[in-house]
Parts: sequence; structure tokens; C-alpha cells
Amino acid sequence: MGTLLAVCAACASLGAWLWLTFAQGMFWRTDVRLPPRAAPARWPSVAIVVPARDEAQVLPYSLPSLIAQDYPGEAEVILVDDGSTDGTGELARRLSHEQPGLPLTVVSPGDPGPGWTGKLWALRHGIALARTAHADEPEYLLLTDADIAHEPDSLRELVAAATSADLDLVSQMARLRTVGFWERLVVPAFVYFFAQLYPFRRINRPGSRTAAAAGGCVLLRTATAVRAGVPDSIRQAVIDDVSLARAVQGAGGRIWLGLAERVDSVRPYPALADLWRMVARSAYAQLRHRPALLAGTVAGLVLVYLVPPAALLGGLGAGRPVLAWAGGLAWLLMAGTYLPMVRHYRQPAALALLLPFTALLYLLMTVDSAVRHYQGRGAAWKGRTYARPSDA
Repeated sequence: MGTLLAVCAACASLGAWLWLTFAQGMFWRTDVRLPPRAAPARWPSVAIVVPARDEAQVLPYSLPSLIAQDYPGEAEVILVDDGSTDGTGELARRLSHEQPGLPLTVVSPGDPGPGWTGKLWALRHGIALARTAHADEPEYLLLTDADIAHEPDSLRELVAAATSADLDLVSQMARLRTVGFWERLVVPAFVYFFAQLYPFRRINRPGSRTAAAAGGCVLLRTATAVRAGVPDSIRQAVIDDVSLARAVQGAGGRIWLGLAERVDSVRPYPALADLWRMVARSAYAQLRHRPALLAGTVAGLVLVYLVPPAALLGGLGAGRPVLAWAGGLAWLLMAGTYLPMVRHYRQPAALALLLPFTALLYLLMTVDSAVRHYQGRGAAWKGRTYARPSDA
């Protein structure tokens, strides 16, 4: 009976991987880049809004890249200092004085209002300032995190893509840092899992009901943001990028999401604990704080990621060829679909075989996220705790 159950589990895992590989929007492909684009006849005005809380460590690497944007139209940078205690605002002003380029405005909105997460509160004030500071409000908003560095042509390419394809939201998944051991092990899988949940090709298909964005780099048409009521309509969202994309799509806007080649995160995650906090702060919110979804997710992760290596090794050890073949083929599909992401991050191909171990780490992070929620710590980030955040 035990052998039969093991074979059934291995075959179910193999079936899941066959479905994921061929029926889940080709999520594993990493060739989704900015759509074909041409320079517009007139370059629209853009306000770059940067929410920042205690970002003095990374700001010298990211903010100068925004100020130095080579953009043919009118553009400005608004940094919203969200209650920083490390001199983020003062550092931003000094960096602006040291480097010529786009004008920079630094504002401090105070503590978040009731029902608001800190980042969205900062974005609210930055967007409001952008819309009222001049006689004509900007036609586009570039919402980008304080740890994201842009190549000089980043804004120009984003706007050209949006205007050429008549897109209301264009978002790029920034290339995250992979320097240390734990970053190399965990970070590519983070993007892989995200793409598995929200296949980029499916999102970008006209009329699709799948919506997501990457919060580090979002170009948004201002008129569409107003029509969708953002960020007010998503003010409680911890997973703000997905919520933003859903709101824009719900307002009739066209969205696009892909991988970036020239937009990079400079935030270091040197220790496993740093990466653990990044994932655990929002994992249970992704599951809508529902125990049944948590249980299903844990069971799914075990079946899909942990059963294949266990079946292969167990089948070889017990002389059960069917068990070993089912587990081995499932593991091969798993590694094969992960390999393009590993290569996108310029890591050794052998790293793809370690995905079961990485998935185990994510399983534990997800469980820990739920434990923190029920302990009243909720989604804790940079000194703030959102006890019962909404995911929409």
C-alpha cells in the first residue's frame, strides 16, 4: 500500500509538471521584453515618483540614475520621504545638487492615514503633488522604488513602448541582486514563482483576465490612474503591484509586464534572514489570510517540488523503476523550466537542480508568514506592522 501511494504521488507530480510546462502560459520563458516601439511624434510629460523609507544605503546608487535620465520630453523626480530616520531626504537633496539632470523635489507626508500602507500613502502624496505642482498635470507617472537603478534610456524606452502599443500600464520586473550564496539560491526562484502565478504572456494578451505588475518599475498613464482611483482604491494592499494592475485592468486599461534588462535592484540581501523577511512579510497576504489556502499551498508545494526528488531517490534505493522514472521525469521538467530563469540571472546551470531545496525554504517562509499574522505581527516592514492588510 505504501509503495502504491508513493507511485500515485509521483505520477500526480509528473502530471502537474506536464500541465505547468505546457498549459500555464509558458511561464518559464524569459524572452518577454518591452514590446516593439518607436519614438512618438511628441514626447509626453512624466513625473517620476519614488517612495522612500530609510533608504540611505541604496539611494546613492539609484537616485542619480533617475536624475540622469536622457528623456526628450518634460520630466521631473519626486522623492517622498516616508518618515525616514536615516537622513534619506537630506541625502536625496545633496545627491541632486551634486549631479545635473532632471529636477528633484523631496516631500514628507507624515505618518500614514488610517487604513493605508506606508508605500501607498507615500505614492498618494507624490502623485497628488505631481498633478497639482504645474498648470498641466503629467501625462504619465513612473512609479519606481528607491532601490531600483535605471539605465539612462530607461524612461525613454518605457514611454516609447507605452505610446506605440497604446498601453496604460507598462511594468518591468527589475533584475534583482544575486551576489551572495543565498541571493543566488533564492532570488531567481522568487521571480520564477511569481511568473508561475502570473504568466507574463497571459497578462499581456489583449482581453486577458490575469493581471499583475512589478512594483519596482511601473509606468502608468495618469488619466487611467485617476479613472481607476489609485492609489486610494488599493490603500490597504500589501501586495500593491498586483493590486495596482488589477485596478487598472478593472478600469478598462491595457497592461503589460515583462523582464527588464537595464533596470536593476541594488538592494543587498546578504543573509538568508534578509530574504526570509522579504518573502514572509507578504506571503500570507497573497493567500488572502485563509487557512484553507495555506494548507492547499503547503500540500501543493510538497507534491510539486518535494515529491519528485524523494520519488527518484526512493525508487532507486528500493528498486522501484516506475517510482524512480516518474520522480526523475518530474524533476527533469522542474529543472528544465527553471533553467531559463537561472540563465537570465547568469547563474550556473546546475543551480536549476536545487529548486526542490529552494521550494522547501519558500514553504517554510510561507508558514512563518501565517504564524506572524496570527501572532499580531502581520506584514512587518521597516518598523511598521500591518496587522490585517488587504490584498486588493
